[in-house]
Amino acid sequence: MQISRVNDIKIYNLSHGKSLPEWLSDRKKRALQKQDVDVQRRIELIQDFEMPTVCTSIKVSRDGQYILATGTYKPRIRCYDTCQLSLKFERCLDSDVVAFDILSEDYSKLVFLHSNRYVEFHSQNGHYYKTRIPKFGRDFSYHSPSCDLYFVGASSEVFRLNLEQGRFLNSLQTDAVEHNVCDINPIHHLFATGTIEGKVECWDPRVRNRVGKLDCALSSVTEGSEVEGLPSVSALKFNGSLSLAVGTSTGQILVYDLRSSHPLLIKDHFYNLPIKSLNFQDDLDLILSADSKIIKMWNKDTGKVFSSIEPQTNINDVCIYPGSGMLFTANEDSKMNTFYIPALGPAPRWCSFLDNLTEELEESPESTVYDDYKFVTRKDLDNLGLSHLVGSSLLKAYMHGYFMDIRLYHKVKTLTNPFAYEEYRKDKIRQKIEESREQRVHVKKLPKVNKELALKLIEAGDNNRVLAAKKGKVQASILNDDRFQVMFENPDYQVDEQSEEFRLLNPIVSKVVQKRRKQANVAQQKDIEEEEQEGRASSEDGSSDDDKSWVDEVREQRRLMWEEGRERRGKERKQRDRETKLLNREQHQPSQQASGKASQPRFFHIKTGEEFHSFGDVSRKQKMEKASLEERLKLDEYLGTANVVDSAVGSKQLTFTLKKSEQQQMQQQAEKEHQEERKKLRRSAGHLQSRRGHGRGRGRGRGRGLY
Repeated sequence: MQISRVNDIKIYNLSHGKSLPEWLSDRKKRALQKQDVDVQRRIELIQDFEMPTVCTSIKVSRDGQYILATGTYKPRIRCYDTCQLSLKFERCLDSDVVAFDILSEDYSKLVFLHSNRYVEFHSQNGHYYKTRIPKFGRDFSYHSPSCDLYFVGASSEVFRLNLEQGRFLNSLQTDAVEHNVCDINPIHHLFATGTIEGKVECWDPRVRNRVGKLDCALSSVTEGSEVEGLPSVSALKFNGSLSLAVGTSTGQILVYDLRSSHPLLIKDHFYNLPIKSLNFQDDLDLILSADSKIIKMWNKDTGKVFSSIEPQTNINDVCIYPGSGMLFTANEDSKMNTFYIPALGPAPRWCSFLDNLTEELEESPESTVYDDYKFVTRKDLDNLGLSHLVGSSLLKAYMHGYFMDIRLYHKVKTLTNPFAYEEYRKDKIRQKIEESREQRVHVKKLPKVNKELALKLIEAGDNNRVLAAKKGKVQASILNDDRFQVMFENPDYQVDEQSEEFRLLNPIVSKVVQKRRKQANVAQQKDIEEEEQEGRASSEDGSSDDDKSWVDEVREQRRLMWEEGRERRGKERKQRDRETKLLNREQHQPSQQASGKASQPRFFHIKTGEEFHSFGDVSRKQKMEKASLEERLKLDEYLGTANVVDSAVGSKQLTFTLKKSEQQQMQQQAEKEHQEERKKLRRSAGHLQSRRGHGRGRGRGRGRGLY
């Protein structure tokens, strides 16, 4: 048994503890109970109170003697007798049970609504009859005065099955698309159904007319609440003749007085989970509402929380034992939980010993075994200087450490670190200072490398963050990404804005950025109002003008780069001319005579087919053959026979003029002189006139005509 205290209300979990396997023999179970302390302390209120896998719903018969629960797998129903505190019978079914109800005082008349649209009736002996409804059902209610069953589900109609006549009656036609739940008031028998649109429709079974409608979806939206979708009705429960509690799929409970269309109270679970069960506790004026995570108990008039229960597994259904403080839960687990809350009421008569047990626990409260002890590891003992106590009665070995008296621990801690309070005080002061600094206005510091790029990214990130916040997304920034951190720290990644590549690509990139900003602004405006057709046409014209503008800008950049390159080459040519040293022949000869060395004759080899012009040409040719490629290219560029241009993508473009041989030059000169001579000897043919009609046609004229 587990004891918990929530809001000073004690809650006893009677199902807590280990459960013994069914396949163990009685002898092994008794031996295990003697050995295991947890098994000894557990309370098995009802024997085998569990399902093979999952329990979906649970109810108590009207006489309070039987507890019936449905679950899976395989689909089945189990009936427990409270007089014997054990399982009475178990029946397997063909399909999963969506909802079931007890029509009699005991278990003799049962109705099951299956997931395959079948409605199955059971008697005391077992299966009795099975029929099928036209649409998939989700819930049903029994109208005892007319013996009618009202089925609601994936249809706008409410199907009626009369059990006295054994046939379907005319359906109730509603305005809803689908229905989730339904309930019948036990006093005046008003039939209410909760729709998927978040409305509650009330019908009078006597005249089969709708008498009222409640818009719960609109009423559940309060100030400060976030609406993610249309809330539908997921739970419905009448209390007395005028009270009605409605649970929505977004976790709100609305309490209505049938005489008013506005709710008296709205209670929110703050888990945004559908409400699965609603129950009233009339003695304390409480409402027990449950979603899949928690059971909350609160006052139906003020909404003040009384207590709450949060099981370890998800909740499917909750049932209160009438006239007591005990409640059962059907969970997404094999074990069905049993909770006892003495503040709600006494224990049922079949387990009255629980009152005596809880009274004894309250009279002699036992503290937890290790409340007065401190758990320390071997490293903590070394830091405190208490390693010599290992093995003594002052340390109790447990797992990977030891338990020691908390008073001894505090005393040794004070002696070993007398300035602990001062350190704690400094840490608190530092935390307060850091909190105050966070409230100040933060100045955005730009990186040392690529400041312009960082400014662009910050501006673009702010715009994208605004759009992402509207769509509910999180936008990451490149500046905060570790993968791109080197680009703003290493100077090798500095963008050279004067390079040809940057100047040629910058117009395109800038226009793309402007286009993105424009699209972002248009998208932002579309969220406020729809754009007109004229606005769309004007945006398209603007995009075409933008394309023309960046093309013109690229051309202008190319022209400026060509002019700058021409000026730069001219300056370099002049600089090389200034640095060149020319030696006069007159200055060179006296230096040779002064050296006193006789000039030795040199011999030169002339290749076949070449003519000798001068010794200077031969020496110049030999120097050119020995020169490097870079020097020859510079010389060709200087002479104008070659032209080197850098392209926009980083490559080089070389334009050169082939040097013609002397024989080719002589031949070209002879051809030129021959052409000029022919021009002088050529006679004009303008004085010749052809006869009319002669020389026309193909093959008709004979001879060449007269001159």
